[in-house]
Amino acid sequence: MANETATLAAYVANLKFDDIPQEVLERAKCLTLDYLGSTIRARSEAESTPSLLKMLETLSLDGKGDSTVFGDSKTWTPAVAALLNGALGHSLDFDDTHADSSLHPSAPVVPAAFAVGEMVGASGKDVLTAIVAGYEVCCRLGNALDPTSHYAKGFHPTATAGTYGAAAAAGKLFGLSQEQLISAFGVSGSQAAGSLQFLVNGAWNKRYQVGAAAMNGVIAATLARNEFIGSSESVEGKHGLLVGYSDTPHPEKAVADLGAVYETMKIGVKPYPSCRYTHAAIDTLIAMRREHNLTPEQVKRVEIGLHRNGITLTGDASTKRHPTSIVGGQFSMFFTGALALDQGSFGWDDYKRLGDKAIDTLADRFDVVQDERLEGKRHPFGARVSIHTEDGVHERIAADPSGEPDSFPDASAMQQKFLLLARPVLDKRAEEFADAILTLERFDRVATATALGR
Repeated sequence: MANETATLAAYVANLKFDDIPQEVLERAKCLTLDYLGSTIRARSEAESTPSLLKMLETLSLDGKGDSTVFGDSKTWTPAVAALLNGALGHSLDFDDTHADSSLHPSAPVVPAAFAVGEMVGASGKDVLTAIVAGYEVCCRLGNALDPTSHYAKGFHPTATAGTYGAAAAAGKLFGLSQEQLISAFGVSGSQAAGSLQFLVNGAWNKRYQVGAAAMNGVIAATLARNEFIGSSESVEGKHGLLVGYSDTPHPEKAVADLGAVYETMKIGVKPYPSCRYTHAAIDTLIAMRREHNLTPEQVKRVEIGLHRNGITLTGDASTKRHPTSIVGGQFSMFFTGALALDQGSFGWDDYKRLGDKAIDTLADRFDVVQDERLEGKRHPFGARVSIHTEDGVHERIAADPSGEPDSFPDASAMQQKFLLLARPVLDKRAEEFADAILTLERFDRVATATALGR
């Protein structure tokens, strides 16, 4: 390990809008729009939202500020806006995923960037630059942590590496120096926290801890801005992130080809509101259902093969077969697979089928197993699907789910997904807001664009 913290800090401090390739900027805008659709819908529909708002009210943290919470009618203080936008945008489990690091980059990064961008009167170009900086930092740290090892130790990388990404985005907008960013990363190392224990009972921790990562990144950068001295070597140090949070870290991945290869271009988007490890199987089940004219009555047994990470998150039959909560459903290969096979589609509104007898009966015919053929691949999100019927066995292996970089939707498709989520909340203003985000670099003050998302 050699100066990874300082190298990342220098990269963030020196990054300029004009240095970023146009394709990366376009991708960042699409990812931002995708994330905001989930945020807006979750403000009104996620079942955990009332508890978050009540907590803020109880602690007198709901005072007026100038920062936007998307889909909300009032403005908030910057740190609280980052918390809420981070938690809301991750609540539907419909947000983007970086396959190599197995984390959701927009969830901590975009809320931090908008909160600080509004606070300092930043331009759209400034905010886009900060978002790319944040994406690069958190994805690279996720790579360096080795997601399989990180998961095995019980950590949630979106909340751990994500804290650093949020600090990078916030620090960039504050104009922090390399030394100040090192301090911000130092504080982030003390705040990086996220446990997979939420999987046991479908808890809402997953949403909150990602919102906390966004907020903590803003706090870390603000402390550094005010000359707070954070620890050095936060990434590579003796008690740093890579040592404490992984048994097999790869520090070189944190800085490999930094500035030349953009991890931002490796971020994929979700066609379904569930854990990314379920998506390749869902794609395949829907396709096989259509191609073979399958009905649930014809299906005797379904076996889904996943990478070991997918088993950890979605494949435990004792706790995942018949989920009763939305989080439980989001992390159940049994429920999501049965739903896809039953109706040939899957969207946010389909969680109303939790507890549906037909879905539970079909889920009883599913087995989820670790498939060694999916291990050792560059991406861990593939799936093998075997459907047993009276006529024989239909089997297919999908290396990746749809929405990955090689099948990334165009801007029009991204806008349609956003509108499907945002229109019920923003009504006619949804189109105007989408257009603003997709042309964010044109705004001299980002607050002019974000105001359309309230």
